[in-house]
Parts: sequence; C-alpha cells; structure tokens
Amino acid sequence: MRRDAAGVMAARAQPASARAGARGGRAAAGARAGVAAVLLTALAAAQTPPPQATHPDWRFLRQNEDWSKPRPEPRTALDAIKHVHLTADGDTWVSFGGRIADRLETWDGFGFGARTPGDTDRFNLFRMHLHADVHFGEQVRLYVEPRTAQSSDRDLPGGRRVTDVDTLDLYQGFVDLVAPGGGTPVRLRIGRQSFLFGAQRVVSPGPWNNVLNSWDGVSLQGTVAGFRVEGLATWFVPNDPTGLNTLDVNRALYGVYASKAATQTARGLDLYLLGTRRPNVAVNDTIGDEFRHTLGARSFGALGEGYDAEVEAALQAGEVGEERANGWFAAAVLGRVWRDAWAKPRAFAGADVASGGARPGGHVGTYFQNYPLGHAYLGYLDAIGRQNVVAAHLGSSWSPTAVTTLTVTGHVFRLFSGNDDLYAVNGSSTSPGIAPDGRDVGQEIDVLLTHRVSRHLDVFGGWSHFFTGSAVQGPGVTGSDIDFAYCGASFVF
Repeated sequence: MRRDAAGVMAARAQPASARAGARGGRAAAGARAGVAAVLLTALAAAQTPPPQATHPDWRFLRQNEDWSKPRPEPRTALDAIKHVHLTADGDTWVSFGGRIADRLETWDGFGFGARTPGDTDRFNLFRMHLHADVHFGEQVRLYVEPRTAQSSDRDLPGGRRVTDVDTLDLYQGFVDLVAPGGGTPVRLRIGRQSFLFGAQRVVSPGPWNNVLNSWDGVSLQGTVAGFRVEGLATWFVPNDPTGLNTLDVNRALYGVYASKAATQTARGLDLYLLGTRRPNVAVNDTIGDEFRHTLGARSFGALGEGYDAEVEAALQAGEVGEERANGWFAAAVLGRVWRDAWAKPRAFAGADVASGGARPGGHVGTYFQNYPLGHAYLGYLDAIGRQNVVAAHLGSSWSPTAVTTLTVTGHVFRLFSGNDDLYAVNGSSTSPGIAPDGRDVGQEIDVLLTHRVSRHLDVFGGWSHFFTGSAVQGPGVTGSDIDFAYCGASFVF
C-alpha cells in the first residue's frame, strides 16, 4: 500500500516538472521526493496502532510498585491517578492507589471442636487500604497508607480477634531518603513500615490476617555483590482495635536480610540474620522475657527442565527468662510443571519440620516462628503453626485459562516432640487439647479456586477439611474434625 501511494504521487507530479524546463528539473524532482516522503510517513503512522498502556505489576506491599514513568495512552480512569505531576517540571509527583478486600468464612468444628463458646459460625471480614506516594525528585519520598478493617460478629473462641478489627488507623507512613550520585542507590527509610522477606516463612505482613503487620523504626537498603540487602532496627506495632496503634518498645525486630533473585541460569539465594525480643512469654512451661537470633538461608528457582525446587532452613539461639533457648526449622518443596499440556498442570511435594522441646520447663528447644505467613504452607485452616511440628504435603494445580487456577493439596501433621505443645498459626499453645502421649495431629485437605476477572479484580473460593488425629483430645475440645469454607474478592487500583 505504501508503494501504491508513492506511485500515485509521482505520476501526478511528473507533468509539472516537464513544463518547468531543464533548469528547474532538479528542484522539481527534489520537491516531488520531499512530498512523497511526507505522505508516506503520514500513511505509515495511520496504519500503526497506538502504543498500548503498560503498567507495573501489582505488589502486596504497594510501596514496591514503580510508577516513576508516566504511562502512555490510552489510560483508564484509574490510571489517571498514577504519576500525577505536582510541579511544572515533573520532578515532584504523586501516585494514589488502594486495595479493597472482602472475605466470608464458614466454620464447623473450629478449634478441634472447642466447647466454649462453640465451634460453628459464619462471619465476614472486610478491609480497605488507601495510599498516597509522593516523590520530591529522586532523593526524597513520602509514603502514607491508612487502613480500616472490620468484622461482623464472630461467635468462636476469641470472638473478634485483635487481627480482625482496626478502625481508621495508619498501616504505613514513612519517609525515604536516597543517597544522590551515581552507582547503586542506598535508601534510608524512617517511620512505620511493613516487611515481606523471601517466601515469608520468617517475616511477613500476614496477608491472610484482616489486620496486617507493621513495625516502627528504620531500615537501610542497598545492593552488595548482586544481593539486595536490607538492614532493619524496628519495633512491632500491636493492633488496638479502638485506639491509635503505637509501637511496643519491648517487641523488637532487627537484623539483616539479603536476597539474590533467581535467573534462567542460576538459582536464587536468601541469607538472613534476624533478632527478636518479646516480653513475658511462656514456652513449654518456661516463662520470662525472650531474646532470639535466627540465622537462615533459602535456595530457590529452576532445577532442570520443567522442575523447580526450594529449600529453606534456620537455626536459633537465645534465652527465655533464665533458660537457654535453641531451635531450628527446615522446609523443602519440589515441583514439576508440564507447560505444553492442557491446563499446564503442576505437581508438588514438600516437607516442613520445626523443633520442639524435649521436656516441659528448663531449657527451651521449641523453635519460635517469628512473624510468618503460615497460611500458605501448613494448611489453609491455620490450625498448625511452625513450632514443634513435622508436616508433609502433596498437591497439584491446574490453570485451564491464563486467569484461572485450581489447587488441591493434602497435608499430614505430627508433633515433633510429644513432650511439647501443639502451636496454632499465631504461635499460641493449644496444650489443653493435646494428649500427653500422642503425636498424630491429623490430616488436612485444601481446595482453592482463584480467578482474575480483570486487571483490578480477583475472586477466590475454597474448602478445607481437617481429619483430627489421636493427639488432639482433652477437656478443652471434643476432638472433632473441622470444616472450613470461604469465598472472597480483592479489588486493586
């Protein structure tokens, strides 16, 4: 088509050049060529589709999204609130966003058949986060993220939990200072912030909780030998459902986390040393203030064509009261995906082990799980924490479309030590319901279906059943099986 248009232009111009005579021939030829070039360029532009808008991937921690470059047209109404210039030169700009999530839960047999106040209920959890991300050039940034979290009546043990309700409070609010100059930037963050490290087995915002974890303090981030290194000195911010949240100076989290991303030719590697302090804890009949240091490593990524593998382990040392405290955990997952098969099925198997105490009282051998995301690894029922446990799982996932995934997983749980307690996902002991000589905690099956309706909207639903083992019995519970069904949606902008 471009050649046809050029031919038409040349035919129309040639009679004019003949009448002009020999002296003006070269000028007329140049004019014809210039006009043809302009029309060809215009025609090519008309045939080229407009550039498509590109967007950063959504992140659970929204401050990790990069909206530093204005997006090309076309833009939706929600895109218009990203990278809004506040000054004529564009050096100062702001992005707005948020996440709205709602989840309905139904329980039967909660708490292994807890007798008080009951073990059956249905309730709703809702949360909304909004944020403003202001950049003053490349060196200064202000990030503010308020939240509200609400729950309907919950007639299960604990009622409305401290992780369920927080009315109009600050989730994150910090200032970033970035060192100027060339080379790798170094970022100092001061204020309230949240952390998501590695696979979240040690430190996580707690995405399944209605009220997410945050800390007050400072963190320093840079790059060393290909590792993204983050050092932190912070204090946990416990939730006050009715008042303003303030840090607890007795609950510290500090240390260093270094991570190197996996590539097509090399596996990823995480290395960390994290310290925690908690006041007046009770661990397997040992009571006192707790100090722990966790030294760990994680290897992850591809393992040959179609295979992936992950291994993580950590050692702990410290004290509880006047007694020494040691512990450890190890986890491994092996996966195999068939990308050319229908629904791209992936099979996976894994194991999780965390140490328990050899006897009640005295020296503490129970691993302390820090601030983990337990929901993703030890069953969606969240009945089991990463303390004094031996667990194995086997499962498979299918993606019949690019936006739909079905996952089915089976778990087996045992106590690591029969002389220690069973611990819930929040680290609390469920010892009133544990047989003193039993280790068989039970088995769980999880079914989860997720679907992306649009770039902004995800929906999900699932069902889990726990087959309670012989170790779970006693005056506090009936030892019944547990059924858990849920559905929800998340809207991100």
